Amino acid sequence: MSIDKNTVKKVARLARIRISDDEVDVLSGELSKILAMIGQLNEVKTDGVEPMTSVIEMQMPEREDKVTDGGIPEKILANAPEQTAGFFVVPKVVE
Repeated sequence: MSIDKNTVKKVARLARIRISDDEVDVLSGELSKILAMIGQLNEVKTDGVEPMTSVIEMQMPEREDKVTDGGIPEKILANAPEQTAGFFVVPKVVE
């Protein structure tokens, strides 16, 4: 798949990236090469291949999923410009 100059300009605008006209040609070629590589990867047969987290067989460490207050509310609130009764004080934004 080939990426044309208009597509590169549109993607740059959507990403809020300013690019010069000289860069459009370069980026068009680079993006086309990237899409060609993705096309090659799509041709690889992966049926029956299990997803893996590492090249070495290993068990991922797990921890109990429980809700806590972090155990250090004083340190957390020390960063607040203003606090009241153990809570952050913020300006009202909804009337």
